[in-house]
Amino acid sequence: MKTTHAFACLAAGMIPAAGQAQSNSEEAFLGTIVLEMPSVPGMEEDAISVSSEGLALSNPADLSELFVAEPTIAVGSSIPMSQKVYVNGIEENNLAISIDGARQNNKVFHHNTTTLIDPALLKAARVDPGVAPADAGPGALGGALAYETKDASDLLAADETFGGRYKFEYDSNGDIFSNSLTLYGREGGFEYLGFAKVADGGLREDGNGDDIIGSGTDLLSGLGKLAYESQTGDRVELSYEHVVDDEIRPYRANIGTIFGGRPLPAERPYDLERTNIVLSYSDTTPTAMWNPTARLAYSGTELVNDETDLSTNSVTQGETVSLNGELSNRFELSWGELNTGLDFYSDEADLDYLAIASGARETAREKLNNIGFFAQARMEPSSNARLSFGARADFQDFEGTDGSSQSESGLSGNISGEYDISNELTVSAGYSHVWGGLELAENYILNPAWDYSTSDIEEVTADNLYIAANYALGAWIVDGKIFATNIDNARAASWGGGPALSADVQSRGFELGLGTAWEDGFFRAGFARIDTEINGRSSDSYVGNYLTMPMGDFLTFQVAHRLNNGVLLGGDVQVAFDFDDTYDSDTGGRGAELDGYTIANVFAEYTPKRMDNLTLRAEVNNLFDEQYTSRATYGQEFVGEVEPLTEPGRSIRVSAEIVF
Repeated sequence: MKTTHAFACLAAGMIPAAGQAQSNSEEAFLGTIVLEMPSVPGMEEDAISVSSEGLALSNPADLSELFVAEPTIAVGSSIPMSQKVYVNGIEENNLAISIDGARQNNKVFHHNTTTLIDPALLKAARVDPGVAPADAGPGALGGALAYETKDASDLLAADETFGGRYKFEYDSNGDIFSNSLTLYGREGGFEYLGFAKVADGGLREDGNGDDIIGSGTDLLSGLGKLAYESQTGDRVELSYEHVVDDEIRPYRANIGTIFGGRPLPAERPYDLERTNIVLSYSDTTPTAMWNPTARLAYSGTELVNDETDLSTNSVTQGETVSLNGELSNRFELSWGELNTGLDFYSDEADLDYLAIASGARETAREKLNNIGFFAQARMEPSSNARLSFGARADFQDFEGTDGSSQSESGLSGNISGEYDISNELTVSAGYSHVWGGLELAENYILNPAWDYSTSDIEEVTADNLYIAANYALGAWIVDGKIFATNIDNARAASWGGGPALSADVQSRGFELGLGTAWEDGFFRAGFARIDTEINGRSSDSYVGNYLTMPMGDFLTFQVAHRLNNGVLLGGDVQVAFDFDDTYDSDTGGRGAELDGYTIANVFAEYTPKRMDNLTLRAEVNNLFDEQYTSRATYGQEFVGEVEPLTEPGRSIRVSAEIVF
């Protein structure tokens, strides 16, 4: 609900800049925070948002730092190219993920990230945990995750026609140097933006001072946008976003070491590229009956493991692509807003494996087409009530590696709302039933010998529920939420087990929050308990690939305050408690306990009064040099079999950004 997550946005950095007009009314200040949600379609009552101000405050280098204030969002792995996001314990592949509205189909290899993205590109990010609106897109089994990149209009003042930004950053842990340049402008009806970033560094060290295997930095990211807006408000925009991570990684990029098994090199090259191209049309002067969105997009991810110089002497290439789009219109009616339209995607997953010594080659492909029709209504039945409800129908055609086909269709529905019982107390609730239908298998386990005729792939469905409340107690806001997600028949195909294997996933939990704001700062604390299951027993990270992970209890704190001299001070703390509800696949009983940890990060930021276009920042991350593995990282419960990736130890990060 919006008010429940007011401090999630506030904690993300909604602090007025030095010299900016500030309100003495805390209620007005908090209202501003809520209204500063990203302008992406469908802001529902339970949405979590990281605004552009929040991104500026947290200065995230990767996904783990992007959602640092949210105890219900966990990110696994210390290497960005193998990080995965878990929302309420559900892996992001089960969410409707989009970048600038373009669907992402990035399930290439279970050892690397699902969606590699550079936070430096972002204007905002939004999460609909669990219950997502119908216009968030198809396949929102565990909710939706939307990334929005920067526009020239976000960076230019009203009277400016050209501008630029250069940022230099250095991280002491790994000697990582990062340089980025952004140029943007507008002339007549045209608007343009260009962004490029290069980051390079060596191996990072953990809290014990040991090198983290495969943790070098070699990142290139870029964004280009060109738009034209006519005097009548018709706006056409073309964007191109590209990110490349090309470096030596652990042989299994999300694992330090596996003991036993077939002999393999410790490391191998990973060349990962993701591309997102979006052509869109909108009307910036809409009427009540005409507020259209038209979008055509291409998204693709390619991974190459070139092992010709290793004992394995092979080359593996996996690629997923998606051609997708949307046609919709928002109607402003007497009772509220109705967004209705259609969306589609045509996805492919390809594998090409070549064994150099023998010359043996193996190729495989799966295809999936979907067209969906949706309608989502948002209304205020009374001055103290907000309601959102919608439905969608999806129709799919699937083609297996053997050329066989399967067609399915299904319906999804959602409803959520909030009600102000008093000026201090608001309650909210939401429910969704999602038909996800058929899913593509991961590229790296595609098998041309699969026989799809023995059993149809089951249709995956999900049910999500939450009940929440928040209470304003003087200068403080207290909020709480309980949530549940059931995913049935999630596809869990394996190379040797066949294409039709499936698993059932459950997530249960609750969240508590406490926060306050004052004229020049804020404080927020959050606690979450997340219990996850696979097929009715405790979850594990092996069967949980692309599904879920053992989670447990999390506690977060975040605080920031701007001094009279303009210096902004802040920090955050994340606590993961010991967790013993794990599963041992060898014995079928309880697995090893997962160790807890406490991580603290602090920063100071300053803009000189005589040079207000310059921002200087210094951070100390992992202040107490904790030796730990992130709770959402693979393999921690397999003691003696897996050495999981550890996180970086203490590091000092300094940056300077100049606007011209």
